[in-house]
Amino acid sequence: MVPHLTTALTGPLLELERHVIDAQPDIEHWFRKQWMEHAAPFYSSVDLRNAGFKLAPVDTNLFPGGFNNLNPDFLPLAVQAAQIAVEKMCVTAKRFLIIPENHTRNLFYLQNVAALADIVRKTGLTVRFGSLIPDLAAPLTLDLPDGGRLTLEPVRRDGNRLYLADGEAGAAFDPCAILLNNDLSAGAPALLRGLDPAQTMLPPLHAGWATRRKSKHFAAYDQVAHAFAGVIGIDPWLINPYHARCGEVDFHARVGEECLAEHVEQVLARIRVKYREYGIERAPYVVVKADAGTYGMGIMTVKSADDVRDLNRRQRNKMAVVKEGLEVTQVLVQEGVHTFESINEAVAEPVVYMIDHFVIGGFYRVHTGRGADENLNSAGMHFVPLAFDAAGSYCDCGLRPDAPVNRFYTYGVLARLAALAAAIELEQTDPERA
Repeated sequence: MVPHLTTALTGPLLELERHVIDAQPDIEHWFRKQWMEHAAPFYSSVDLRNAGFKLAPVDTNLFPGGFNNLNPDFLPLAVQAAQIAVEKMCVTAKRFLIIPENHTRNLFYLQNVAALADIVRKTGLTVRFGSLIPDLAAPLTLDLPDGGRLTLEPVRRDGNRLYLADGEAGAAFDPCAILLNNDLSAGAPALLRGLDPAQTMLPPLHAGWATRRKSKHFAAYDQVAHAFAGVIGIDPWLINPYHARCGEVDFHARVGEECLAEHVEQVLARIRVKYREYGIERAPYVVVKADAGTYGMGIMTVKSADDVRDLNRRQRNKMAVVKEGLEVTQVLVQEGVHTFESINEAVAEPVVYMIDHFVIGGFYRVHTGRGADENLNSAGMHFVPLAFDAAGSYCDCGLRPDAPVNRFYTYGVLARLAALAAAIELEQTDPERA
């Protein structure tokens, strides 16, 4: 079930939303067929941008790190979705091992891990936390800002299975599945490779940023968006940001600069055509972002090709390296989607969370120091949970298309499209299928 979400925000009535609400039976029928053919990721989060004239996902995270920002009142919905996901994986599952990121100083991130574990535990599974910290030799217990505690334990390997050392019962903790909340930006360590297929890895290793590419995800999303647009009779551009990929870039050495400038101009030219078609009087822009990366690193807003030709040293340094110190050699040039939404006069964008193919909630990412055409995933952001309205049907066709219940149904539809694209992406990049 897609939850009703409530918000105090109002905005222009979108023709897109009217199409979505009117086509709800066809949409749900279409999704049911898609999920029979493609396996949804265990979990995902989708960043959306609502420009009033266009609503589109701009990023899809397969290692979501904000479960602590969700509305706790609707924990049962998350638990129900997790139960279905676990049953698909293994009906006899008893034990889950969650492997988080190595940074133990980010206590708010660890609260996310604790919130995720709480959801999984409520499905009836035993959950413990295994750490990949290289020098961790014994359990490490950390106090969390909300008063809770979290214990990280060193992961061991015996043959082709992972386990944790003896617990209170005296037996080693041999998990049925391993849930990664670590995006493996530095690559999958040998410890995680070649494991027993019966010890399910969620998500699979090739979902990590050492191998995953945003350009491949949005190529898959192109397929999904065009098919979906045909179902409800809209222009695919209304839900799909234009994009292009530029490889062999070296920001420090200024290699690939002209190639990048050409791609920027090409995408801007395509946007201008659409803006003229729809009578949009805003300045088009693109977002240049590392093709593999997270945490909002390696991102810049560009309004002309000259912007990437004239980068100063500080800007080049910012774009050259992302998480784990990895050098950026490939970038995605993505159409920028304005956001008209705001909370207390601060620019906001919705982030929708999913387990399996079920929307379980979300939050607004809010930034007081950024504009409607800027990246909000940066220092200074804060989060406002999306609250649920009364649960029930997917939408209320008797209300205006931009009524909160209907607007957030539309947001859920777009999030599910992005999750479907992620499912197709993972199928296409699976090394076992190569």
